[in-house]
Amino acid sequence: MKFILDVLNWKRSLLLSVTTLGILIILNFYGLYTNKFYFLKFDNYIFPLLTIVHFVFLYVFWFKIKEQEYTDTPMRNLEYSLYVIFLVYIFKTLDTFFILLSYSNYDDYIIPGTFMPIGVLMFTLYLFLLLITLVTFRHRKELIGNYNFESMNENIDSWE
Repeated sequence: MKFILDVLNWKRSLLLSVTTLGILIILNFYGLYTNKFYFLKFDNYIFPLLTIVHFVFLYVFWFKIKEQEYTDTPMRNLEYSLYVIFLVYIFKTLDTFFILLSYSNYDDYIIPGTFMPIGVLMFTLYLFLLLITLVTFRHRKELIGNYNFESMNENIDSWE
């Protein structure tokens, strides 16, 4: 784990998280079986809406490090909601994996040649998103600090 944290320092993890989320939002509208983009399906907008919480957490993470601030209640709430969204990321990873496994079930149908390359790319990006999110949580703990509920009010400067 130490090697991963050294290679993916907090700046790289922040940049790679934003990049990975951006690519996955675009690929979320892509239909693997049909080789088309579907912008009018309501289901395709759930993932991009949930990633807003992730983007806000990344901004707060960056801001806290830059300003050398401590953790606070809004950041804690964001991170806890990101734990729930992390479960959605796991679901999307498994869903993409099972779609890739269904390739042999459709031998009688014409499947586009982009099915496997784009599917493997999506699966790899979802796995990387899971890893980079865990790394970001770890960097938050090391660089900003734990959520100490007993002394949380002591870090608030009421004169600002």
